[in-house]
Amino acid sequence: MKNKILQKLYQGFVQMHILYHTKKAPVYGAWIMEELKTHGYNIGPGTLYPLLNKMEQSCLLIKKNQIVNGKIRKYYSITQLGIEVFKDAEEKADQLFLEIRGKQNDKI
Repeated sequence: MKNKILQKLYQGFVQMHILYHTKKAPVYGAWIMEELKTHGYNIGPGTLYPLLNKMEQSCLLIKKNQIVNGKIRKYYSITQLGIEVFKDAEEKADQLFLEIRGKQNDKI
């Protein structure tokens, strides 16, 4: 049960990571999985691609196919709505993490 709850919570963090990186440059799925791994998220394609599709359907991302080494690679970019959503979520996350860190400092 704990794992399911954490998985749901982490999904929001993963979406924030995706929006953050697509704001900087278009990215593709395998790159996102490797980047997320550096932050401790072990997400496979069966989890990532449905999430990317959901974000695309919500108009947060757009997908463009590019041929790389003879293969089609799907690159994801942030939309204007994605930028706005990320900005709002970033402000809320900043407020939350400042509060969390402040309370931790109070305990010391």
